[in-house]
Amino acid sequence: MNELVLAEQIEDEATSMGAHPIYALAPRSVEFNKLRKRLIRNAREAIEKFAMARAGERWLVALSGGKDSYGMLAILLDLKWRGLLPVELLACNLDQGQPNFPKHILPEFLTGLGIEHRIEYRDTYSIVTEKLPAGATYCSLCSRLRRGNLYRIAREEGCSALVLGHHRDDSLETFFMNLFHGGKLAAMPPRLMNDEGTVEVLRPMIYCGEDDMQKFSDAMQFPIIPCDLCGSQDGLERNAMKAMLNDIEKRMPGRKDVMIRALGNVNPSHLLDPKLFDFAALGAAR
Repeated sequence: MNELVLAEQIEDEATSMGAHPIYALAPRSVEFNKLRKRLIRNAREAIEKFAMARAGERWLVALSGGKDSYGMLAILLDLKWRGLLPVELLACNLDQGQPNFPKHILPEFLTGLGIEHRIEYRDTYSIVTEKLPAGATYCSLCSRLRRGNLYRIAREEGCSALVLGHHRDDSLETFFMNLFHGGKLAAMPPRLMNDEGTVEVLRPMIYCGEDDMQKFSDAMQFPIIPCDLCGSQDGLERNAMKAMLNDIEKRMPGRKDVMIRALGNVNPSHLLDPKLFDFAALGAAR
């Protein structure tokens, strides 16, 4: 069966259930529908609360092949299908030359579903291994090189924004890493401008829980590409934060949602930063 016929069959099946073709293999269960609606609701809240979407713009959707980026793409396509996201979407994967990277998976997946995409090859892996000593963690430098290339691609494609699949747990882990190791209060923001002021970075899944993203990915049967092809993993600090947050959530269910809401409910006068609140003025007023 050729790709065109397969794409048409998938589209016909998805259309009959009132969804984008990416949902053709999705379960028809009540449980999955609740999960899907929850992710859509969380993404819509972030997009609307932080004014991410402007009609007629074009977004570059970064697709790594992991559960989070697949899930983000599906939710954004769902919102667009429903007429709730007035932007154009271009999926993009950056093949960084990692050993044994399965180059065929993403092009076949995206082409089979008729999703507009761009696959870019840049051998940043060789640069990373040249710059870092054997046994070092590659993730930080690899990420910076990837982000720089994605900014370039966004400009070339006329995209105003680079959209990333970071979720609630990513933001909370970053917050506690900065709290414990950086001595500052900072997390992953839902929206920011790159240093050159040319491309925005958007994180529409910032209110979505990692556990929900995992369940969604499993149910949707995405062709996952592992993130450890190069033999390197994220540092122990982030893993420690993840374990701590999971333990808190296990002991007190719902705490992660409370914490992510707390990041948007800041009271500067009850912190210790005179740059945010004029404590000296209190004495002058007295």
